[in-house]
Amino acid sequence: MPSRVLAAVDGYQRRHRWLGFPIAVVYKFFDDQGSYLAALIAYYGFLSLFPLLLLLVTILGFALDGNPDLQADLFNSALAQFPVVGTQLRENVHSLTGSGAGLAIGIVVLLYGCLGVAGALQNAFNRAWAVPHHRRPNPIVARLRSLLLLLVLGAGVLVTTVLAALTTGADAYGADVGGALRMGAIVLAVLANFGLFTIAFRVLTASEIATRDLLVGAVVAAVGWQAMQILGTYFVTHSLKGTQEAYGVFGLVLGLIAWIYVLALLTVLATEINVVIARHLWPRALLTPFTDSVELTGADERAYTGYAGSEARKGFEVIDVGFEKPAGDDPER
Repeated sequence: MPSRVLAAVDGYQRRHRWLGFPIAVVYKFFDDQGSYLAALIAYYGFLSLFPLLLLLVTILGFALDGNPDLQADLFNSALAQFPVVGTQLRENVHSLTGSGAGLAIGIVVLLYGCLGVAGALQNAFNRAWAVPHHRRPNPIVARLRSLLLLLVLGAGVLVTTVLAALTTGADAYGADVGGALRMGAIVLAVLANFGLFTIAFRVLTASEIATRDLLVGAVVAAVGWQAMQILGTYFVTHSLKGTQEAYGVFGLVLGLIAWIYVLALLTVLATEINVVIARHLWPRALLTPFTDSVELTGADERAYTGYAGSEARKGFEVIDVGFEKPAGDDPER
């Protein structure tokens, strides 16, 4: 009886895309160890965050030395990107009043963290797309791509920061923003995020992947990031109202890591959606992650063939993948 129920559920999800497609995305995510890829991205993201804020307040100290109010407004706008722990960040990161040493240290550590983030993203994207190692950029080209991405996205981050201040952080800082303007800012923020993710996916994914195959994931990531901003602000406004947002420095660190990790998970998941659509990696056999006693679908075989091919280290290395009928009882019984 249990085997018949499983067979019925399996047959149903194979015939209905609304169920089979998300199952295939989840299976692909776990096949690629997406949670570990996101953890690596979050690690470098955390390393780069404080140097980024240090660099920001130091540059503001140089450029706006005589206008501390404007410095605070711009810094608070940047912190609107972190609604859950924004207040704690504001209390723990202070301007160095134009310190040259602080600027130099901030740039060095920021480059290390940002290049690490870009490298982790490249690894995640190329792994999701099963790009063979010999077709991935060499270490020098990979870092040049990362630098290019940082330069291109710099202006975009400034735009999204200002829009975030209008949408998620205005009330927290005493601004009165009308509903129509707030909604318009949300739409513009989503469009800006879409552009940023499209650029990031294009620059950090091997060039053999067509740009059109990256757009659906860019939409998912853009909407998801904006939704996280809104949900985070709602959480602060309602669930944390009248309480401390985090428990000191320990809570600040945990909150930041959790926030960055969730955003990294969303980015990796958006990439997996792109891959499943472009490579038509659905429907998957329902029990394929759990047992060898299963009849693979065409999508299963394409996925497993890609995993094996992605391990090729040299262009003249030949990897041949074949599948035999599973040993033992008929899996359909």
